[in-house]
Amino acid sequence: MHDKATPSLWWKLSWQLSLVIIAVVAAVILGLCIWAATIMSPNIAMEEKIGSAIAAAATRDSQGGLELRDTPGLRALKEQNSSLWYVVATIDGASVSYGTIPPAYAELTHLVHLFDDADIRGSTATKEVATIDSAEAAVGEIRILFGGVADKGSRVFTLLARAYPIYVSLLAVALPAIFLAVPQIVRRALARVSDVADKASQIQPRQRGARLPVAGIPKEVAPLVIAFNGTLERLENELKKRQRFLIDAAHELRTPIAIMQTRIDGTPEGQERRRLLNDVARLAETAEQLLDFERNDQASELHEAVDLVEIARTVVADLAPQAIAAGYQISFQSEVESVERRGSPSALPRAVGNLVRNAIDHGGNRGMITISVSAGGRITVADEGAGIPAEHQELVFEPFYRVTPKSRGAGLGLSLVKQIVANHQGRVSLQSGTIGTQVAIEL
Repeated sequence: MHDKATPSLWWKLSWQLSLVIIAVVAAVILGLCIWAATIMSPNIAMEEKIGSAIAAAATRDSQGGLELRDTPGLRALKEQNSSLWYVVATIDGASVSYGTIPPAYAELTHLVHLFDDADIRGSTATKEVATIDSAEAAVGEIRILFGGVADKGSRVFTLLARAYPIYVSLLAVALPAIFLAVPQIVRRALARVSDVADKASQIQPRQRGARLPVAGIPKEVAPLVIAFNGTLERLENELKKRQRFLIDAAHELRTPIAIMQTRIDGTPEGQERRRLLNDVARLAETAEQLLDFERNDQASELHEAVDLVEIARTVVADLAPQAIAAGYQISFQSEVESVERRGSPSALPRAVGNLVRNAIDHGGNRGMITISVSAGGRITVADEGAGIPAEHQELVFEPFYRVTPKSRGAGLGLSLVKQIVANHQGRVSLQSGTIGTQVAIEL
């Protein structure tokens, strides 16, 4: 899940680009209307109003001639436009007029019925703008020549209202296309970035030579990827230095540990001698664990045939004296005589041995330590100690982590177990309550 505080670049680009395109379309429509208003007749804003008022008033007199009734609409039109003049004619030539007709248009009055639509202006004889428009009335089609209203109404809004079938249809087609196409375009543009993010999430802490691909990345994002690769390289170099130091230190510890063990062996029997031998043995074990952890050599020989039952039985036999000396009872159980798997014959015993040693170190020096093997290849080590608090259960598999700072050991045992099992494509699980801890590996 994404954090709500973290904005989605895909969503942000999609809706912003969509809004920009919509704004451009709207600006084009409005611009076209403004441009059309500059070339269309100044009377265009009044055409529909005058046409509808006159059409509603048009009728025939008793002799069949054309007349305009004094309707409220026509009366309001005259009151609101004191300079209004018009000539109304049927297509058969009957006509009526109103207002003061400019002399320049007087000769057109008997020809109005011949025009369906006209914009009349630009003559040197008059500055008056006249328009001929047609309308449907009860008496049939009528032609209207009018003027005196050039400064009335908004031509831009009139054109917007008249042109709505065009731009509404355009928007009806364009908007779905915009909201469907733009997100797809943005998604494709960011697809490579998502691939790089996926690869970044798969980089493991001890994975050497891992770098993010730069090919195909947008040039605006490429510097970030390059900088991240540079950071990986620097971290890898520092990890190599640390690893080299720890391996050398562990190697150097072997010699003084061996010397100490030899000298202690030569001392008289007694409790102090046994305590010193145990301490030296633990120190030697920690040095070997450190070497194993830093070399990561348990990844080799993963395809040899091994018997999990035999491995567990051998580990129990080797560590039983140590467990009994620490105050435990130790038990080995197996559902079957043999469970064969492919793995490392040297690494898997170390993993099981680390689980048993961990139980010996943290089981409270009492109760039973049980090692069991299931028919499905699950090796379980259980103790009856105080248990591991829930907040520590995920952390105990981290290198050098100890539940309590004063606990014995270097905090590498379970980390090595997890590392060995991961190399075998297996998994480690831990269950612990207020009493007892059970750790299992399954291959």
